[in-house]
Amino acid sequence: MKQFFLLLLSLTSLAATAQKKTDKEEWQQLFNGKNLDGWDVKIRGYDLNDNFGNTFRVENGNMVVRYDQYDDFKVRYGHIFYKENFSYYRVAVEYRFVGEQPKGGEGWAERNNGIMVHGQPAATMGKDQDFPISIEVQLLGGLGKGERTTCNLCTPGTHVVLNGKLDTRHCINSTSKTYHGDQWVRAEVLVLGDSLIRHFVNGEQVLEYQQPQIGGGVVSGHNPALKQDGKLLSEGSISLQSESHPTEFRKIEVLNLKGCMDPKAENFKSYYVKADNSLCTYKKKK
Repeated sequence: MKQFFLLLLSLTSLAATAQKKTDKEEWQQLFNGKNLDGWDVKIRGYDLNDNFGNTFRVENGNMVVRYDQYDDFKVRYGHIFYKENFSYYRVAVEYRFVGEQPKGGEGWAERNNGIMVHGQPAATMGKDQDFPISIEVQLLGGLGKGERTTCNLCTPGTHVVLNGKLDTRHCINSTSKTYHGDQWVRAEVLVLGDSLIRHFVNGEQVLEYQQPQIGGGVVSGHNPALKQDGKLLSEGSISLQSESHPTEFRKIEVLNLKGCMDPKAENFKSYYVKADNSLCTYKKKK
């Protein structure tokens, strides 16, 4: 009998350990801190993976955007794409702005970058295309005085539904605080297929909207066949920008929620969903 109880205690302990492991959020690090493996670069006016001026590089364990080899910016907007698409996920970056813009950088692009989600694949970008058709989570730094929110929404070639209505504005401000100087900021985006997107800054929700879809303008040089206005965006690429201000990223990570949020996902029936407003926590059924 004593041996039976010891065995039962052991099995209970193993089950509890397994449950804890299941409950743990398994973030995938998209940037390895060493090189740009797993990423594609597309800069306006250049072929895919022609990283003009070594714009995107790794320094001191950070992925950085630099312009020290530019004589003039010349609207050479760039993006660095992770090679895998995602549909239901949380993506987070820890970023900061440093230094000054190069000659030719637009005034609006000062201390300006972005996380592009549900975007077109890098390989489908036109050679002279400026921005991918995507939803942009706009990252802004304060200018030393006044208010300037971050994790705003911008829409190159897209629209969203806000407060129950189709909103065709190009940029919509969040309710975030202003972050001046070179401080690190954590930006996080919850993306649930073509239904819901939420923006967070340092853990605080600052914006929410629904039904991301193709539409509108503010994108040029693209293949018109890819711009199917009205088409809902249920998945796509993740990319970061180079819009003319030096930027550093010390962390870029994704929590893939496809297994617990997408009914079409493999093994979806093995999970149930527990929601607490913003998170998708999943456990295997007993």
